[in-house]
Amino acid sequence: MASSVAGQAGRPPRLLFFITNPAFLVSHRLPVAIAARDAGYEVHVASMGGPAVAELEALGFIHHTLPLSRTSMRPWTEARSLWAIWRLFLRVRPDLVHAVTLKSVLYGGIASRLAGVPAYVAAISGLGYVFIQGSGARGVLKRLALVLYRLALGHRNSRVIFQNESDRDVLVRAGAVRPGQAVLVRGSGVDLNRFAPAPWPDGPVTVAMASRLLRDKGVREFVEAARLSVRRGDGVRWRLAGSLDLENPASVQPDELRAWKAEGVVDCVGECADVAAFYAQAHIVALPSYREGLPKSLIEAAACGRAVVTTDVPGCRDVIEPDVSGLLVPARDAQALADAVARLADDADLRERMGAAGRALAERDFGLEGIVRAHLGVYADLLPARLDA
Repeated sequence: MASSVAGQAGRPPRLLFFITNPAFLVSHRLPVAIAARDAGYEVHVASMGGPAVAELEALGFIHHTLPLSRTSMRPWTEARSLWAIWRLFLRVRPDLVHAVTLKSVLYGGIASRLAGVPAYVAAISGLGYVFIQGSGARGVLKRLALVLYRLALGHRNSRVIFQNESDRDVLVRAGAVRPGQAVLVRGSGVDLNRFAPAPWPDGPVTVAMASRLLRDKGVREFVEAARLSVRRGDGVRWRLAGSLDLENPASVQPDELRAWKAEGVVDCVGECADVAAFYAQAHIVALPSYREGLPKSLIEAAACGRAVVTTDVPGCRDVIEPDVSGLLVPARDAQALADAVARLADDADLRERMGAAGRALAERDFGLEGIVRAHLGVYADLLPARLDA
């Protein structure tokens, strides 16, 4: 598709993705970046270093390494990062910056305003762990984050992409997002050919969870639900795929993971390179998270035609049709999780009906082509406003 916009001095429009971890761009936004490249944009990526950089450069993207930390809160370190981001924006002179993930959205928005970047897109893929509860240290961080959101999202020519209405409403009520600035795009999409229904596996009913091993993802509740299930003899197999993320303050610790493996009530399979194959070996997919943007793991589960059990919290409840494609349970409630899994384990017809409904939902709302089209539409809306000025 040919580009309908032009950059400065007749060059192609310059789009810069700003993201802390380049691996997240590969896993969650790569189809959008490729589509932008194919539409005629000159695509840049600014992030910390990492193995994913080589993959991005092989696709023709221009990468810029920045001194970033995913989790640091040290004032000097963060001031140095913001300075480097601002200097990069001045040097590269992008027509549009698309920032993804919390820290990138905050710093990218501030730096874009300071550097005079013509257009800015902020992708709110969940408000982050500080919004899960509002007391104590997290309450202070939440108030600070809202102040930074107001600064970052104040760009005059900008859009803020939300994955669910709850997150949008929080920032609108806080005065961080203006009327007409918010755009709702339901997740990062799913390849409906790669993630497709597979034959039901033989053997015991299996419930699978694929996630980073973070407390806020409900990993401990998943393990406790498995214990409850084993004690009452449900005959269900519980499988957990994912790796530790020790830079994240909510990460499960290595000793705890080793204890789970030794206990044996959950089959901990580690990092999963092929989630579709992992789900093909399961009958049910669970994600007992405390809060999400729009969890990709559940979108993929729906596309695979698997019944879902998840929590009644922002993001998670937006991925399913309750009692149609899956079941909702309260957050932090291992007993409710175990009971919902047992209900599905005992009713093959219900599992199959919910799996089919989930696939239909994925085809209607989560297909990759529609998600990519929505992003390119946002870019096109912003760039003419700048280029015709």
